[in-house]
Amino acid sequence: MKIFRYLKSLTLAELLKGMTVTGKYFFKRKFTIRYPEEKTPKSDRFRGLHALRRYDNGEERCIACKLCEAVCPALAISIDSEMREDGSRRTTKYEIDLFKCIYCGFCEESCPVDSIVLTDIHEFHFEGKDKNVLDKQQLLAIGDMREKDVATARKNDAEYR
Repeated sequence: MKIFRYLKSLTLAELLKGMTVTGKYFFKRKFTIRYPEEKTPKSDRFRGLHALRRYDNGEERCIACKLCEAVCPALAISIDSEMREDGSRRTTKYEIDLFKCIYCGFCEESCPVDSIVLTDIHEFHFEGKDKNVLDKQQLLAIGDMREKDVATARKNDAEYR
């Protein structure tokens, strides 16, 4: 047995096996995307940057039930709320730490009024370490910017079910 392994090592069989695999892939067509000019297709299930939605009359949807904060496995969401004069409860602080977030979508699924959504935005960056927390105003701005896309996606999801 030892003699067989020794002779096999002298013939460099492993090296030839590896070079065969390399040779096979060397002549195959290459798959290269020239990003950012070309984009790869995204899955329908893709979950990107968060957004807070508003009703048609401009009022924010979030009722400060704090279900998204409770269900978040990474503890990335932080909410403070207060009672309004009309007796309804609204958020005073809504923050998401994007360094902690694992983009699982539990916050989106738990929201009873469809307030927090994960958009298809995947191209975002931070200029500094302190920019990783999105506050309520930033989340609402993203929601206002993407409301048409989100509403269309929600309508398609409802028809699919």
